[in-house]
Amino acid sequence: MPYNKITGKGKPSKTKGEDNTTGKGVRRLTEEQIKELLELRKKIFIAGYKGGMAHLASCYSSLEMIYAMYLKGILKYDRKNPKWKDRDRFILSKGHAGLALYGVMEEAGLISDEIYKSYLTENSLIGGEPCMRDSQWVEATTGSLGHGLSMGLGIAMALKMNNSPAKVYVMLGDGELEEGTVWEAIMTAPAFGVDNLIAILDCNNIQKMDFVEKTIGVPNWSAKWKSFGWDVLETDGHDMEDFKSTILSENNSGMPRLIIANTIKGKGVSIMENNPNWHFRLPGRKELKIFKEELGISDEELV
Repeated sequence: MPYNKITGKGKPSKTKGEDNTTGKGVRRLTEEQIKELLELRKKIFIAGYKGGMAHLASCYSSLEMIYAMYLKGILKYDRKNPKWKDRDRFILSKGHAGLALYGVMEEAGLISDEIYKSYLTENSLIGGEPCMRDSQWVEATTGSLGHGLSMGLGIAMALKMNNSPAKVYVMLGDGELEEGTVWEAIMTAPAFGVDNLIAILDCNNIQKMDFVEKTIGVPNWSAKWKSFGWDVLETDGHDMEDFKSTILSENNSGMPRLIIANTIKGKGVSIMENNPNWHFRLPGRKELKIFKEELGISDEELV
């Protein structure tokens, strides 16, 4: 079994770069954070497995970033007042990673464990994608790809008009950037000088059926967004400290900002990592053994 630094299991790779779970993002995590993220990956898997449906790989590529947003001091919000007018807004435009968002919200004490565990059960209180009806903490109902950035742009413009210091963060997938509505927002945002709008690109290089590059060629995201007037920065999406310092760095451009976060789809489970076949599926019997071993899941927890 390949060595997995998230779980500490398996044999270390002798060749640098051979194991996709290596990298500065993992090395900079504290032992406590490693345990918390492992527990979150475990929680996401159990909920998805019991519910019979989940985009596990997409959840795992974005997990450290969503964790950092809510639990590392990036988002400004009031736990006692979900609708505080000057709160920062976070929109998960790649809504199929909703289990990761709800898992972090539960960890942050914004939703209950009971609500999270109800995922896709008979009396489910949350669905597969974020829905404003399900929680006061969800800023936008997403799941149909391509609309989150446009919604975020409208919110950012309204906040500017009301002289609010709040920021709007929108997380997109790189496959999602093939949707035309995304580019309408990319083109429009700089014209309104919304420097309170921050797009986060979960750049795991995989979309539903294949690698992004094999689908649309080399995307050159940075050059394209810059050509429309965006301020563009790049970071390691699994290194929470690097991600935080990048996203909170001062923006003097007067323009909206894109954070290109390089990630690994399926991070934390060796057979899922960087594998397009895991976009939307649950493991079979033999594969399940690997998930259980690497995430530390017992048979009883899956009943």
